[in-house]
Amino acid sequence: MTATPAPPPAPAPRRVLLAGATGTIGRATARALRRHGHQVVALVRPGRTPPPALDDATLLRADVTSPASVADALRTAPPCDALISCLASRTGAPRDAWAVDHAAQRTLVRAARDAGVGQVVLLSAICVQKPRLAFQHAKLAGERAVMESGLAWTIVRPTAFFKSLAGQVERVRRGKPFLVFGDGTRTACTPLSDDDLADYLVACLDNPARLGRILPVGGPHPAMTPREQGALLCALAGQPVRYTHVPVALLDAIVAVLGALGRVIPALADRAELARIGRYYATESMLVWDAAAGRYDADATPATGTDTLANHYARLLRGEVADDRGDHAVY
Repeated sequence: MTATPAPPPAPAPRRVLLAGATGTIGRATARALRRHGHQVVALVRPGRTPPPALDDATLLRADVTSPASVADALRTAPPCDALISCLASRTGAPRDAWAVDHAAQRTLVRAARDAGVGQVVLLSAICVQKPRLAFQHAKLAGERAVMESGLAWTIVRPTAFFKSLAGQVERVRRGKPFLVFGDGTRTACTPLSDDDLADYLVACLDNPARLGRILPVGGPHPAMTPREQGALLCALAGQPVRYTHVPVALLDAIVAVLGALGRVIPALADRAELARIGRYYATESMLVWDAAAGRYDADATPATGTDTLANHYARLLRGEVADDRGDHAVY
């Protein structure tokens, strides 16, 4: 009789430094770390009230844009085995993006390395595949800082989050048409929930196959166009499927006007960049880009998790969860 092989040993619990812990993905990652038996050491801005997701975490107060503040915080921290960084600029405006997505990431990985951390998992974004915007170039610079840090690294580039696709729930509930750019079929994505992404990030800690790799990841297939998202939401809300089509040319005009005004009125420069961000997301898919074929490839976009956009829409319509887009509502 052949003996049944013993199961592999469970990964040892880690003490994990978590940056960006108060954001929606950061809070989900804190929950996932606890589910997997890890201890959480969370960086929190001075004066920020920590959310309930961090109730069991060790809190470090630090301004991530200040190297001295981060270094001082880590000197007082218990030794950490790994860093998961969910840091992201709040608006995507150029100054904010370079201060957080690049400079703060660089500061953080250097301070973590000096404090004895051996591994970093960085949350980036799939849109950096075709960088045209300031925040995308800043994120790529942040990725390079991680790769050059001397730490074992993994970079995760997720597709569209549920929260970025939930802005029209109340509009549709009130019987208004679903807004789409063009005919609503120009772009597509595989939506990903916060908790499924958080589980993926945490699993990177104990998966050698993910080390030294840039990993795109989306939610369950198939990919969905905005038109399909609208039909789904209307059906769940018990409303007729109706669309209002917004010409992409209108976005082009807004970008052109704000761009011209921003050159003479500095206060409008950030608004011009936000308009460019809006146009980008209206015209580019959040899927793996096949440069050789010159197209986005849904089949090549890896999937993780089980939660679906339909489930999220249904929870929002029932009032079980809130629309928590925060500063990213512009997207």
